[in-house]
Amino acid sequence: MINVSILYPYSATARFDFDYYLQQHMPLASQLLAPALLDMRVEKGISGSQPGSPPNFTALCQLQFESLETFLAAFMPIAEQLQGDIANYTDITPQIQYSEILLG
Repeated sequence: MINVSILYPYSATARFDFDYYLQQHMPLASQLLAPALLDMRVEKGISGSQPGSPPNFTALCQLQFESLETFLAAFMPIAEQLQGDIANYTDITPQIQYSEILLG
């Protein structure tokens, strides 16, 4: 199984609309990636390693798929639609990482 991590680096001046992200963007992503999408998780950064310090990331999204090939087959046809929606909730350029799930 693989995890697709979408990470939004923290910036004090960045805009990130969690309401839009959770109520509009993520339901759209879930609908468009079904049935290949196995699980979805969204996190909001609250602190760095020192309590009270800024987080490294404003937000993180983790999407699980059976394989990278399964993800790409589901994502590529709708990539433009999902990526076109990013400007509606943030001005942060997301970082993407693909990982193999070894435990969990």
